[in-house]
Amino acid sequence: MLWTLPNILTLSRIIAIPVIVGLLFVAQGWAAWLALVLYTAACITDWLDGHLARLQNLESPIGKFLDPIADKLLVGALLLTMAGTARLTFWGLPAAIIILMREILVSGLREYLAGLKQISVPVSRLAKWKTGVQMVALGFLIIGPYGPGHYPWTNIGEIGLWLAAIVTAITGWDYLRAGLKHMTN
Repeated sequence: MLWTLPNILTLSRIIAIPVIVGLLFVAQGWAAWLALVLYTAACITDWLDGHLARLQNLESPIGKFLDPIADKLLVGALLLTMAGTARLTFWGLPAAIIILMREILVSGLREYLAGLKQISVPVSRLAKWKTGVQMVALGFLIIGPYGPGHYPWTNIGEIGLWLAAIVTAITGWDYLRAGLKHMTN
């Protein structure tokens, strides 16, 4: 059941990651805009793959496995690349670290709970909001100095990243607290 449309969309998101990352290393406006277009398409597939899987009754174990991995790979690769290419300032780095730490914590928690007690940790509504804010913030950071006008696109992106980091910390704590209940029983 790997080659269903929802799984192909998820795989396309993974395949797009090195292209988007590569474009961020090209210090040209056209590369930033192309990276933004590809990133936007990847964000759309994040919603579309799950929607189509539910709509067409094509939910599969491989899809449930790949979708969160694709999301974390995309976000992690972008944050690390932006740090390495100085698209994040000193003030944006702590937000990126908080986001990466939470992603690793929640992934490990989900894996631990699923393996030990067959307990799943569903995505909360607040976590979905976090993802939305994070996606928009990363879009601003991708375009950064190549955005139209003389607006502080990088600063706007970093403010969004901090908003996402705050919600990330809250949802990470919620997941950890829920997980600890299962670990200590």
